[in-house]
Amino acid sequence: MFNKIKKLSQKKFNKSDQHNQDNNPTNTNVVRSSRATPTTASPLPNGESQTPAPSPSQTPNHPMFTSTPTLEVLPLLKDVSSSDRPLLFMKKAHMCSCQCDFSDTLIMPREKEIKRQTLLELVDFLHSSSGKVNETMQSELIRMVSANIFRSLPPAHYENTGAPPEGNDPEEEEPYLEPWWPHLQLVYELLLRYVVSSEIEPKTAKKFISHTFVSRLLDLFDSEDPREREYLKTVLHRIYGKFIFHRPFIRCSVYNIFYKFLYETERCIGIGELLEILGSVINGFTVPMREEHRLYLVKAIMPLHKSKSISVYHQQLSYCVVQFVEKDYKLADTVIRGLLKFWPLTNCNKEVLFLGELEEVLDVTEPSEFQHCVVPLFTQIGKCLNSAHFQVAERALFLWNNEHIVGLIAENKDVIFPIIFEALEKNMKGHWNQAVHGLSENVRRMFMEMDNDLFEECEKQYQENEAKTWELLEQREMTWKRLEEAASLVAN
Repeated sequence: MFNKIKKLSQKKFNKSDQHNQDNNPTNTNVVRSSRATPTTASPLPNGESQTPAPSPSQTPNHPMFTSTPTLEVLPLLKDVSSSDRPLLFMKKAHMCSCQCDFSDTLIMPREKEIKRQTLLELVDFLHSSSGKVNETMQSELIRMVSANIFRSLPPAHYENTGAPPEGNDPEEEEPYLEPWWPHLQLVYELLLRYVVSSEIEPKTAKKFISHTFVSRLLDLFDSEDPREREYLKTVLHRIYGKFIFHRPFIRCSVYNIFYKFLYETERCIGIGELLEILGSVINGFTVPMREEHRLYLVKAIMPLHKSKSISVYHQQLSYCVVQFVEKDYKLADTVIRGLLKFWPLTNCNKEVLFLGELEEVLDVTEPSEFQHCVVPLFTQIGKCLNSAHFQVAERALFLWNNEHIVGLIAENKDVIFPIIFEALEKNMKGHWNQAVHGLSENVRRMFMEMDNDLFEECEKQYQENEAKTWELLEQREMTWKRLEEAASLVAN
């Protein structure tokens, strides 16, 4: 009885869902909700309610477009004449809009294989030299791609358990793998072949690869399947390279995703892939860099350092930051001060990541820019040298293994020595880790070889400060002792 009720409710749900799609043809958002069976409706790639119809085969009365697509064996494209090939191509593409049930491997095995073989044939057709695709064929192809990849994504792990997003470690979560990836992979491959094809003119393709289409692709970066995100990264990168008029929109959309991650969702899935795309985009920026790019560095990229899940995407983030400094050396001071602004206070693992990124930034920093931030920078490095966590102290001392950084320090030794000397002396006297003790001794010896007179002056100043400190401690103890004696006299 329960199963009958469940089936009836499912039918009603499908009808109401189809009714909502008919009434809202421009709804283009990918919704993260419980996974439902994808519908066979094929939304238009440009989000419009009408499609150009240059051919009679595209008219609404054509049986190919009025009937529900069914999976059946059709002749091979290479076996028909060139005049019949466009219509057969569109029929195959329309047929592949039909979705298969992958909840059970025993359901629809024949239909699944037919669709897989058809998708493989379409991929080979686009890849071959004979793969001439006119505007009508492109329209049906992108319609089929949209019907397959644009779908509701499953809920996140914390949405199912009710736990807050910040309480979940993304590195420990098992990724969700799409059960119908055997078909989805071929659809992505087909889209990639379409985008990179030299036969496809950007002026024609922009009718189908529109802002709406690109926006929906970006929404799919929220997919938990790493295989899908890898394909999305490649496709979006190719779109950015081929369609010049999409570039400002893609950059702005990516930055908006960063804002949403930082200030709303805190869900880091897809951030690494987007940063990887952005790294190659930054590499292509012209010099001098435009003000909008500098603004996005400060407002969207540097704040990514404050996330608790930075370890998931830190490698890509560090690459982007270094690319900015390499493109415009004047941004070094901005980047270093940004790192100091978001420097972690209680997360030692994150602090080690920051020190590694700081070394990469300093490695491409010019001496003129280094002088602007030397005091706050080495004040923070001095704190890291005295960290009780040996990995933090050790990573900070490794900065002196970089020849370029040592050269920068040598040029500004009059400012740096007094800041660092006290931290080195404390490590020599009291750090519990022998490796840190030995590295501190090496850095101290390096300072002595650079400028012995300055070293002796810093040592003398340190001893005077230590003497004053001990004197203050003795005075404080004497004051407390007198207070205790006065209190005992009053009590008696």
